[in-house]
Amino acid sequence: MQNNVIIKCYCKNSKYLPFYATEGSAGADIFADIDSDETLKPGERKAIPSGLKIEIPEGYEAQIRPRSGLALKSGITLLNTPGTIDSDYRGEIKVIMINLGTEDFIIKQGDRIAQMIIAPVTKAEFKLELNLNNTERGEGGFGSTGF
Repeated sequence: MQNNVIIKCYCKNSKYLPFYATEGSAGADIFADIDSDETLKPGERKAIPSGLKIEIPEGYEAQIRPRSGLALKSGITLLNTPGTIDSDYRGEIKVIMINLGTEDFIIKQGDRIAQMIIAPVTKAEFKLELNLNNTERGEGGFGSTGF
């Protein structure tokens, strides 16, 4: 594997340490670490504990993203997607899940509920200008390109 970054982790339960399911996986699976089953009713959202705290090196972030299988099979996705975990955050990662399906969805201890991507961060320098360069699109917003 190229470009390994070391992410220090604390897990209440060591068997829920994030892991890559396959050699080619870009996202590491994140697990639910809950005391009892959680039910998400259609349209309901909850922050689900992972029991995971991480230490990300400066210059990187963790992105928390939905799992495609949960979305397709049950209509379960994540709000605030991708969720950003900054390098200076040391609290528990909680996954904001929502049920967009038509049936109750039960989350059990140890379920894989999200995936985590580690990505480099580019910082910008913001400079105040009175005028910006014109473009063909200009101020056209949603749907303005005709596609």
